[in-house]
Amino acid sequence: MAKHTKKAGHQARKRFGQNFLHDEAVIDSIISAINPRPDDKMVEIGPGLGALTEPLLIASEGKLQVVELDRDLIPILRTKFFNYPDFTIHEGDALQFDFDQLAEKDQQIRVVGNLPYNISTPLIFHLLQNINSIKDMHFMLQKEVVERMASQPGTSAYGRLGIMTQYYCKVQPLFLVDPSAFKPAPKVESAIVRLVPHKVLPYPVESVERLQNVVRIAFTKRRKTLRNALSGIVAPEALEDLNIEASLRPENLSLEQYCLLSNWKPE
Repeated sequence: MAKHTKKAGHQARKRFGQNFLHDEAVIDSIISAINPRPDDKMVEIGPGLGALTEPLLIASEGKLQVVELDRDLIPILRTKFFNYPDFTIHEGDALQFDFDQLAEKDQQIRVVGNLPYNISTPLIFHLLQNINSIKDMHFMLQKEVVERMASQPGTSAYGRLGIMTQYYCKVQPLFLVDPSAFKPAPKVESAIVRLVPHKVLPYPVESVERLQNVVRIAFTKRRKTLRNALSGIVAPEALEDLNIEASLRPENLSLEQYCLLSNWKPE
């Protein structure tokens, strides 16, 4: 466990995947991309030592809610931003947090965060379950995770994360961030991504659970043909009816085709 002294300050914790952003130019670029406004309902996940929190508070005229798991950081944040009465800290795990409760009937939330690499994928899936309450999301993620989210069929990065994120959102990779922008510096490159929920789903399905199940099973067997990968969950005649070649691999199907497979019923 990290020791805390006045001289050393808060030490980043490996178990929380903490890498604290300190590069002012990068911080300015992120805030510019987010473009927070005073009337926005901003929510920051994992504020850390407040590198993004302070400019977010200034831009939103002091109105900001944050979700933080590390109990040792909470008093630091309270002390640092004590003069903002509308700054609210929710102590807890973002993976378990109900983001719907922060939205209002007439106002969705805008979510931002420098997400810990070790929970970024499950956290994205958790947020997608709260998508009706979200106006947009801006995240700092491992570059490879952003590549997977924005990936297209036929590429090695294409899979469950990209398909399900694109089902709900338009994915816009914005720019890369060098490891030197963090303390401690991670061993990987990072990237900023913008996720904007579709106002109208391009390929709506009758059951999101079934779509998730079809995609999950397909990509656990991504080296197999569709005939074999989806055996037992998708009827062979479904591929035939939808003019999908059974000898293709799961990475060759588009989001639309997965949605069609999910919706297919025998006549």
